[in-house]
Amino acid sequence: MNLIKAEFITSSANLKSCPPMNTPEFAFIGRSNVGKSSLINFITNRKKLAKVSQTPGKTRLINHFLINDQWYLVDLPGYGFARLSRSERESLEKLIYSYFSERKNIEHTFVLVDSRLEPQVNDISFMAWLASRKIGFTIVFTKSDKLSKGKLAKNMTHYMTYLTEFRPYATEIIPSSILDHSGKEEILEVIANYLDEPSS
Repeated sequence: MNLIKAEFITSSANLKSCPPMNTPEFAFIGRSNVGKSSLINFITNRKKLAKVSQTPGKTRLINHFLINDQWYLVDLPGYGFARLSRSERESLEKLIYSYFSERKNIEHTFVLVDSRLEPQVNDISFMAWLASRKIGFTIVFTKSDKLSKGKLAKNMTHYMTYLTEFRPYATEIIPSSILDHSGKEEILEVIANYLDEPSS
């Protein structure tokens, strides 16, 4: 798949202000500070398409980016740790779960996890919730350049154990790194398959 055009469309604080549900959407979500915005910029070849911050919980809105005038890449707020009040966290959680429950044009979801960590409770819980709702997703390991090949393989094996429980809604694990430029083609291939487009 060739990404010719990528443009920011809108940031939404609620579902009512999201774009109409007549265009395929591919959702990107993960724990706060997992490297979501950096990955989005990497796969779209745009350095500043998604705002990158060192502060966990910076993304608090649903951000829609139109790709090739054909589909939306959706940047969702992170879940888990963030320097937010309880009411703010509950509000974001409601926004996230409502998005997945009510947006009927979601084609696929990419759940980003930090490849350096053992499986985290909030990651596994969120994946289990997606599977319970019959929402298909792919796990994307971020920051995989930080690990040796052996450690990366070990951590992937840990997650593969959970994938057997989430099938057929969980499909695969894609290691990625913006530093060694890995994972991009695999992610775009998944998207291309849903759009019935050639992957390259």
